[in-house]
Amino acid sequence: MAQADAPSVPLSWLGIVRLGLVQTAFGAIIILTTSTLNRIMVVEYALPAVLPGALVSLHYAIQISRPRWGYGSDMGGRRTPWIIGGMAILGLGGALAAVATAMIGEAFLNGLLLAIVAFALIGVGVGAAGTNLLALMATRVAAKRRPAAASIVWIMMIAGFIVTAIVAGALLDPYTPQRLIAICSAVSVAAFVLASVALIGIEEKPAARAHAPLAKANTPSFKKAFSDVWREPRARQFTLFVFISMLAYSAQDLILEPFAGLVFGFTPGESTKLAGVQNAGAMSGMVLVAIAGSAIGGRFLGSMRGWAVGGCIASALAFAGLALAAHIGPSWPLRLNVFLLGLSNGAFAVAAIGSMMGLAGQGEAQREGTRMGVWGAAQAVAFGFGGFLGTLAIDIARALLDAPSTAYAAIFIGEAVLFVASGYIAMHIAPSALAEDARRDARPKRVDADPEFLPAE
Repeated sequence: MAQADAPSVPLSWLGIVRLGLVQTAFGAIIILTTSTLNRIMVVEYALPAVLPGALVSLHYAIQISRPRWGYGSDMGGRRTPWIIGGMAILGLGGALAAVATAMIGEAFLNGLLLAIVAFALIGVGVGAAGTNLLALMATRVAAKRRPAAASIVWIMMIAGFIVTAIVAGALLDPYTPQRLIAICSAVSVAAFVLASVALIGIEEKPAARAHAPLAKANTPSFKKAFSDVWREPRARQFTLFVFISMLAYSAQDLILEPFAGLVFGFTPGESTKLAGVQNAGAMSGMVLVAIAGSAIGGRFLGSMRGWAVGGCIASALAFAGLALAAHIGPSWPLRLNVFLLGLSNGAFAVAAIGSMMGLAGQGEAQREGTRMGVWGAAQAVAFGFGGFLGTLAIDIARALLDAPSTAYAAIFIGEAVLFVASGYIAMHIAPSALAEDARRDARPKRVDADPEFLPAE
């Protein structure tokens, strides 16, 4: 069992923002490797879109290893070395991906082989750093601050997307392979330095932490640790919730803009702006959860279960609205509908992350990282399948149905059903968690410890 003689001190708001800077660095590398390089392969080198799509899917597939990275930090007692190591691997993968993309134009096979290695490294880096960043948040952020913490960290990741896209986009023109390599390498180095500096001193030394490393003789194997987590009914239920909800969340990524063009006659510029409307809604939803969940608080407004269930139901209604839009046509307020979809998705996503943080510490002691790894793997698999299945489903529906509008309506209804199912699952996970919280709050508390960080029994 974990040593419990010295409880961890919850992170301050400044500490939470510092973790957000790590996520900003994370996002800066990801946006270049999954978006910019994708565009260059398809446009500049006239390669089939399935090639970058397969590489991105590879980086998601590699993230099935997330439970192993979480287990490593559980047993070692510290998260930051795993985060920094993951960022180093992610940065290396990002730089090599740029080199591989430049090589593809002249030596296709060599460039492709290097790209496979690079995107595999990206998957490893994302898994190691992302899993342990969430595990660190789960063990160091006080319960009342979790809604705001989840919002802050994810909004800062989006900020990393935006800033990197603007700066790198300005520097990349006129395009040359050498310029691409220089920019991606510089971003990778800068992101690694930013993350490393942000993490300095943020984690206490093992001797002062509630989650000190286990003695070697008492260290369970990864297989046993994973089995312990998987035997927990709540962990299995939450894994199913994460997979189904994230599948629904990601399935519309590649079909919403074509839908706006085919059914509503939007130009490429107008459909791109529609994506901006959706992102604005998502950020608004994140801010809403942060304010209502932390600043206002309360049994209802502070409940991550309530926001997760509500976000799922609201997302389902937004997708039902898009299904109606497919039949009604241009008179439907599409931009408002898409903004509400983003709002609902943003609220749901942050609530899901907040729920992860709360549930990670419940159950067998010293398994927070392993649990986060299991849920992170479920999320990665869902994201990897979501975009592909969304486009495949629309192709099948268009082949079987007589009009594009009917095909899109069928897919949107399917996504609505998935979100309803996710909300139903979430409703049946949290009551036991809340009951456990109530029992824990009834125990005698140390004067220097936040009840959220008392060791599990």
